[in-house]
Amino acid sequence: MECRTECGGCCIAPSIQTPIPGMPHGKPAGVACINLETGTKRCRLWGTEQYPELCRRFQASPDNCGSSAIEALQILTLLEQQTSH
Repeated sequence: MECRTECGGCCIAPSIQTPIPGMPHGKPAGVACINLETGTKRCRLWGTEQYPELCRRFQASPDNCGSSAIEALQILTLLEQQTSH
């Protein structure tokens, strides 16, 4: 599945425990990554060596992303909550 434009759910919902450019202590769940472009909601780090390992492992799919940006954020938030304990 190709990522849809103006989504960014995978850059908002999960927590990232490792340092990333602009966020040296990682990123809490539910907070937009500083590297998420405002207009397109695309990652500025994608395809670079600085792209976080957690993000490299994520695979966009209908199961993870649903049928809209809103649904993606809901699904990914629920997955984060289920796996953070």
